[in-house]
Amino acid sequence: MPDTALAPFPWTDVWGQDAAVQTLRGAVANPAAMSHAWLITGPPGSGRSTLATAFAASLIAGADDEQAMHQVLAGTHPDVTVLRTEKVIISIAEARALVERSYFGPSSGRYRVIVVEDADRMTERTSNVLLKALEEPPEQTVWILCAPSEADLLPTIRSRVRSLRLREPDVASVGELIVRRTGADPAVAEQAARHAQRHIGMAQRLATDEAARVRRDTTLRAVLGARGVSDAVEVAGQIVNAATEDAKALTAARDEAERRALLHTVGIAEGQAVPPAVRSQINALEDEQKQRARRSVRDGLDRVLTDLQSLFRDVVMLQFGRDDALINRELAPELTSLAAAWEPERTLIVLDHLAETRESLERNVAPALALESLLVTVTSGRRP
Repeated sequence: MPDTALAPFPWTDVWGQDAAVQTLRGAVANPAAMSHAWLITGPPGSGRSTLATAFAASLIAGADDEQAMHQVLAGTHPDVTVLRTEKVIISIAEARALVERSYFGPSSGRYRVIVVEDADRMTERTSNVLLKALEEPPEQTVWILCAPSEADLLPTIRSRVRSLRLREPDVASVGELIVRRTGADPAVAEQAARHAQRHIGMAQRLATDEAARVRRDTTLRAVLGARGVSDAVEVAGQIVNAATEDAKALTAARDEAERRALLHTVGIAEGQAVPPAVRSQINALEDEQKQRARRSVRDGLDRVLTDLQSLFRDVVMLQFGRDDALINRELAPELTSLAAAWEPERTLIVLDHLAETRESLERNVAPALALESLLVTVTSGRRP
């Protein structure tokens, strides 16, 4: 496949998106092709954020100022504002702060660039905050929104942006990329790319983290081995506990570093009592960290649901005589046995309930209850 890594700096980290890079480079070079607002869409792991950052660097610095480009890529350039949230939604306050900043002229670059990652996490009220800024932006401000698909944003937002859809790489290409980036064994990289369903970031984690691979395999085998309501409840608890522990492992070190940095900023030595005057700042930080932890648990559960969807998708494939494109080839004997034991209608019921479980978690239904309900359907073939 064409390799966008051959494109010139700052596009070198953008991979497998040659057409999109060509479009954006053309817009930078030709003001007539430039739009004041862009929407970059593509599935998770397709490189939306990487492409947005490269575009911002090229906009800010033109073709010659590599120092400014490096600043943008490092996240330190004053003319680029990036909103990436680790919470469930982007708040109205965050959106208002972006709009206010969008009306500042560039301090040193050619443009002021506002990047909104995960723009699909805006509610309707939050999206409306952006509308005026997108309708009447300052001449030197460019908005770059990123989302999985155009349908994830309001029609009023979509009508005010130029959309750019990213392509999905194939498993072999993602595996090759992971080998180049990490030096992973090609067989492990291919398996990781397949299990991650071509999500580059997740594939890289699976290829380099044996514990993550073991966790995934253990979870899928536990679900396949569940036989009744008691098993469903037990496995649901195991999944929630694993997602919670994984989230703690990912956030604990960062939380502690943030707390130490805050205490250092206000002049409090390690181990010293926190005075009442500073307590509100500590509480605000802890609230933010709790929100991030909840998001991390949600993301972990969402990955489990994605893995389970791949599992029962494989079962459907086998039930209709297709064994050439299994995601979970390592479980082929178990999947073949299940495909023979179930009617296709039962598998489709499970897949429908999986989609509904994801929606339930987005509505803040208790994870254990949502997963128990799902796994009762898996074990019985009927809705609870």
